[in-house]
Amino acid sequence: MATYRLLDVASTLSFRPKPGSIPDSPGVYRFRDANAQVIYVGKAKSLRQRLNSYFADFAGLHPRTQTMLTTAAGVDWTVVGTEVEALQLEYSWIKEFDPRFNVKYRDDKSYPYLAVTMGEEFPRVQVLRGAKKKGTRYFGPYSHAWAIRETVDLLLRVFPVRTCSAGVFKRAGQIGRPCLLGYIDKCSAPCVGRVTPEEHRDLAEDFCDFMAGNTGRFIKRLEQDMREAAGQQEYERAARIRDDVQALQRALEKQAVVLGDATDADVVALAEDPLEAAIQVFYVRGGRIRGQRGWVVDKVEETTPGDLVEHFLLQIYSEGEIPKEVLVAAMPPDAEAVTELLSEQRGARVELRVPQRGDKKSLMETVERNAKESLAQHKIRRASDLTTRSKALQEIADALDLDQVPLRIECYDVSHLQGENVVASMVVFEDGLARKSEYRRFAVRTKEGDVASIHEVITRRFKRYLEEKSATGELAAEDDVHGPIDPETGRPRKFAYPPNLVVVDGAGPQAAAAQRALDELGVDDVAVCGLAKRLEEVWLPGDDQPVIMPRSSEGLYLLQRVRDEAHRFAIAYHRSKRSKTVKESALDGVPGLGPARRQALLKHFGSVKRLREAGVAEICEVPGIGRATAEVIVSRLAQE
Repeated sequence: MATYRLLDVASTLSFRPKPGSIPDSPGVYRFRDANAQVIYVGKAKSLRQRLNSYFADFAGLHPRTQTMLTTAAGVDWTVVGTEVEALQLEYSWIKEFDPRFNVKYRDDKSYPYLAVTMGEEFPRVQVLRGAKKKGTRYFGPYSHAWAIRETVDLLLRVFPVRTCSAGVFKRAGQIGRPCLLGYIDKCSAPCVGRVTPEEHRDLAEDFCDFMAGNTGRFIKRLEQDMREAAGQQEYERAARIRDDVQALQRALEKQAVVLGDATDADVVALAEDPLEAAIQVFYVRGGRIRGQRGWVVDKVEETTPGDLVEHFLLQIYSEGEIPKEVLVAAMPPDAEAVTELLSEQRGARVELRVPQRGDKKSLMETVERNAKESLAQHKIRRASDLTTRSKALQEIADALDLDQVPLRIECYDVSHLQGENVVASMVVFEDGLARKSEYRRFAVRTKEGDVASIHEVITRRFKRYLEEKSATGELAAEDDVHGPIDPETGRPRKFAYPPNLVVVDGAGPQAAAAQRALDELGVDDVAVCGLAKRLEEVWLPGDDQPVIMPRSSEGLYLLQRVRDEAHRFAIAYHRSKRSKTVKESALDGVPGLGPARRQALLKHFGSVKRLREAGVAEICEVPGIGRATAEVIVSRLAQE
């Protein structure tokens, strides 16, 4: 694999490679901006033809492609041997650099999953959202959490797996009494030893098998048990088993039968307009719809439905479960390479095809209707959201007399309790939206009040920015507005991006302190304002009177949101530090109890409250704690 690089930032589009300098072979290319940040990644069967197409007819390009090219200042490429290698490298670079102009699929909402924590000694059934965890089996996603809870409630009659939290489970074991579900036979109560860990794990595995579609054997087994109980005149047991069979059948009725019993497939459909697209997936397992999920995406350049499907399959199946059959609305341009890559990831053959007739075609039409509805709803929500955010940013720029709208806003807040445990937060909003990955927090060293704390934090933040900028001077332009990029990784450094506007929680003194810190560092291209809580007044450094923005102003509302988010983030950090201090101080002065043992105690019991409730024998279970030390701990905590 060979790598070539070409970078020139002299003028717009002057970085076009010279004729004949680009190899006519498969590869992956990257466009970079003037700060060497990767802004777009693409692949091509022929790098020469693909890259030349960007420069041959600029006026005929998609508007967003034009924007990408005018933002770019250089392009480099990597030659690969096969189209599969190109797919792998393209996805790897997109994941690493997160280019702003690449297609990014975003969930149109947060979908809940039914999860079974098979990685625990006693597996637990629960509803989970967000990132998937190792050792946990997931089923779904479902449209609503209540749908999962209804299904679980029915299945617990037959598969009484625990559903309680770790705290409830531990507490039940300590007192020797199960919770309500244990008494009504919807939990096998492993917390009090009614079943062994092995027996409980078998129940959890049966639960997972049923959810995975292996339903027939369980119903047949229960029906056989019911007949045997009736034959032995054990009518009450037979009636209970009959109710169990009905519970399983009702759970199955909630999942519509759409295809043959042996069909495991994902059905992928899309709806699009010139700017956006919506993707919907129905998950079919054992012939039944087990769940559905949706994504929306901005179309960065002119793409075909096949291109969208290809990008979707690579991004979504990079870490998720891949079924043996994927039904799509349009075949990807490199269908064979995509099929080979998915099969390699699954470890077995994956069939990728467009359904042409029958039940699968009908199901695809249903998924397409869902995609069209999803796109329509998304556009209604986004139209209002984009308009409001644009209006808010313009109002802020007008009120503060800024040269341009503040696309990046940083807000700082200080939190403390009577001058102790002083901390500060930095939150970031870009294009009017919170960018939580950019949030930072500071442990403040000064003890001289909020004004001095603001000065210290602003100094530390922008001093780091200047240091990182100077460390990569050969890559950063003199009029750098985005900050330096790490030359080894191509990613922004920790404090790489300066804001257009700094907002501090407070009035004139706090705003003046922030401005003084910037002046001392020679930073003269960042605006500063303060937002006072009492009257929601906006203060500029050095002004005797505040800037009054209308109460109904979208700009004032955005500043309030930014300030409140900084306050929340600072309070959360302060509470965590204060909690740690309180926990450790309760054990200060105990003979023979150093920092390591204090941490071990708190980790074992979870809190000082639970440690105070524990007896000598329980405390002795903590590694490194002898009986004499345990007795001293019990005595000391009893006195407080």
